Amino acid sequence: MATPQEIALAHQRRQRGIILTLVAMVLGLWRRIDQGRLTESWQADVGRSIVATTAQAQLETAALVPVYLRDLAAAQDIDLPGLEVVPEAFSGTASDGRPLESLMYQPVIALKRLLAEGVPMDEAMRRATAHMTMIAATQAADAGRAAVEAGMTANPRWVSYVRVVNLPACSRCIILAGRTYSYSTGFQRHPNCDCSMMPVTSDDVRVPSARGLFDEMSPAEQERRFGKAGAEAVRLGADMGQVVNARRGMATAAGGRKVTTEGTTVRGVAGRRLGDFARLPGERYRRSRVPRPMPEQILADAGGDREEAIRLLTRFGYLMTPTAT
Repeated sequence: MATPQEIALAHQRRQRGIILTLVAMVLGLWRRIDQGRLTESWQADVGRSIVATTAQAQLETAALVPVYLRDLAAAQDIDLPGLEVVPEAFSGTASDGRPLESLMYQPVIALKRLLAEGVPMDEAMRRATAHMTMIAATQAADAGRAAVEAGMTANPRWVSYVRVVNLPACSRCIILAGRTYSYSTGFQRHPNCDCSMMPVTSDDVRVPSARGLFDEMSPAEQERRFGKAGAEAVRLGADMGQVVNARRGMATAAGGRKVTTEGTTVRGVAGRRLGDFARLPGERYRRSRVPRPMPEQILADAGGDREEAIRLLTRFGYLMTPTAT
């Protein structure tokens, strides 16, 4: 049987494969935008296709999680809980709680602003393209991580998680490799971060550490990631956390109160559980008037009370009893 560490690294590689495919597809769709009719071409086809493709990647990264957690529990010789992640609950919504289509439109807004400032079209498109691929990749990874958070919370044997970093990675992620956090601690990430989480039963775990990853890299790669002077300082024994500001540029999807309307219609899992429906102008289906928190918000609201977190994750449609197969 594979070790927990091998299972976690394999899971991360599968997630990375989904993200790389997503980026390639989004690039192809983005190139179809009419540079003379940005909003019109976005609304006609390009935007709808990009949003749908990103939502599908979110679904695929979240769908990896039930199998990942089952394999991990078996390798750690612990029982599975009576609840399982609902992959669909993590698709179609941005990790800050807004509708995914709203977030994906931001590169178009940025492109228009750059052109209004006099930036040449080629350069403006280059920046907007980088922005678009960053958003898509980050949202797919966030969906997978949020699903792991929900599934981990459902199993009381998992008291914490380890940050799993696989090369290639940036210096900000490398210095956090192997660190352990409480199960209810929000996952810190920066845009384009594809680090993952390995739920654990104790702090006695072995995954690639910051120093281990540093030693795996060639001197040239070390200098690319940490800078020439920084890499040399680490090779001389300096603490990587002092060489690199671990928090610069990092963000946590759990920061601020986050709610979403996704899945709250009469057809959605959360909507059916929440009730209190009303038909809003312009919408086809009635929607629950009860705010639906994001998974990260639920963990924050629970304040470390695992039973309360499970209750809320179940109530809001992120966990459910698995169907028999």
